[in-house]
Amino acid sequence: MPAVDLHVHSNRSDGSFTPTQLVDYAREKGLAAFALTDHDTIDGLEEAIRYAESLETDRAKSPGSSLHSPGPGPVPEVIPGIEFSTEYRKQDIHIVGLYIDYGNMAFRRRLQDFVDSRVLRNQKMCRLLQSAGISVTYEALLSEFPDAVITRAHYAKFMLEHGYVKTMSEAFDRYIGDHCPCFVPREKVTPGDAVELILSAGGVPILAHPILYHMSDEELDAMTERLAGAGLIGLEAVYSTYTAADERRMRRLAKKYSLLISGGSDFHGANKPGLDLGTGYGSLYVPQSVLKDIKQAIP
Repeated sequence: MPAVDLHVHSNRSDGSFTPTQLVDYAREKGLAAFALTDHDTIDGLEEAIRYAESLETDRAKSPGSSLHSPGPGPVPEVIPGIEFSTEYRKQDIHIVGLYIDYGNMAFRRRLQDFVDSRVLRNQKMCRLLQSAGISVTYEALLSEFPDAVITRAHYAKFMLEHGYVKTMSEAFDRYIGDHCPCFVPREKVTPGDAVELILSAGGVPILAHPILYHMSDEELDAMTERLAGAGLIGLEAVYSTYTAADERRMRRLAKKYSLLISGGSDFHGANKPGLDLGTGYGSLYVPQSVLKDIKQAIP
């Protein structure tokens, strides 16, 4: 059965592939579908979806050939998605939304509010970095990373490429990591807010990579129960860095609260070396049956 990948990033947030390149690569990899789930933005969805549609049109006109893509396989379904960064008890929690109606105007207005707050935060971080001797402006970041939603990873890459640090890790450790002198916390929604917003856009809210939050069983159980009560529909029980024991634990948690299973690689291209689309670090496999169940749950 062909695989799917329900957690993928493009260069419209912190990935390295363009939305178009992701479609071609997913086709090359033989994926039946992938979800484009960039951080707090939907800017890449239109490009990916329209490009996939153009490939389908080409296939219909010329069966067995492709005018655009080197991949010989079927054109993958592009699932419109997003990954919200939220805060729960001073911890960063991510909520993925699948099959969102990204044309919904109320949804788009709320997203714009997030973008505006992000711009103010980036301007403050630039001023702090300048006072620390690093010549960086928000305009320079936008110029160097066009069409991207600027994240701390972009700051680190800028500092590395301009010789201010020797590694990206050093940038986080000295300047922009949590509690470092140039870090400015971003205005965040709660996980419950993100669940509500995804549902309002007709999407399926998923708790992303719960194992990565390093919570105790009791803490994770309590948060999941609370989110299930708010309308959470699924959780990522299949993920690139999970062990077999991690996956079993997540499947039990999902079953306890009647949540669907989701899964994905969290592909970022060159920004996460060794982690591949569809297969993660080599053993990831998310079957189409997972996606079939999620489709049936679309509000």
